[in-house]
Amino acid sequence: MTIRVLIADDQEMVRRGMRRILESQADIEVIGEAANGADALETAQRLRPDVALLDVRMPRMDGLEVTRNLLSPTAGFEGKVVIVTTFDLDEYVYPALRYGASGFLLKRSGPTLLVEAVRAAVAGDSLISPSVTVRLLRHVTGNGPGVGAATGRETLIDPLTKREIEIAGKVAEGLTNADIASEMFISPGTVKTHVASIQRKLGVRNRVGIAVRAWEMGYATKC
Repeated sequence: MTIRVLIADDQEMVRRGMRRILESQADIEVIGEAANGADALETAQRLRPDVALLDVRMPRMDGLEVTRNLLSPTAGFEGKVVIVTTFDLDEYVYPALRYGASGFLLKRSGPTLLVEAVRAAVAGDSLISPSVTVRLLRHVTGNGPGVGAATGRETLIDPLTKREIEIAGKVAEGLTNADIASEMFISPGTVKTHVASIQRKLGVRNRVGIAVRAWEMGYATKC
């Protein structure tokens, strides 16, 4: 399957570089570009890419607002969003993931992580730049400005099972399905089923959403 990608960044040189990296891969096709947020939103709605790579700071509409619009429950957009930005700032990271972005990548992360982030998004996984992850998760628990106090172990209408709580914690700690399967002596397919159930019960779109909620609810223990 060819992964169809939209690139949105206000710098032509950046768009050109990302296109070159992505189109060097046999399974990725860049189907469109946008130089501002309003065009990115319109182009994504029209072309329906599998993955939209969005910069944060763009004219007319920033990448966070584009993400919020694309991934709102009523938007009908079935693709994934990965934020790709220069700025490693909490006020960008946390809202992006809350709005449903499947990844947050710093531009300095390099071509390998860019390609991996696209593939991970399509696979239903997520990729966050390593330099962001630990600080982000610590802030999610209520220690960072603008995030709010940790909610603790909340009561869900459809509560997680003991096994699901354990798996949610491991997702929050950055483990892949294969890693979790190996640690828990179950099959990757069983892990995938549990992860889908956890997403439904927590009301989140992806593994990043699981991670954020698991840290908020105290299910993850490692930093």
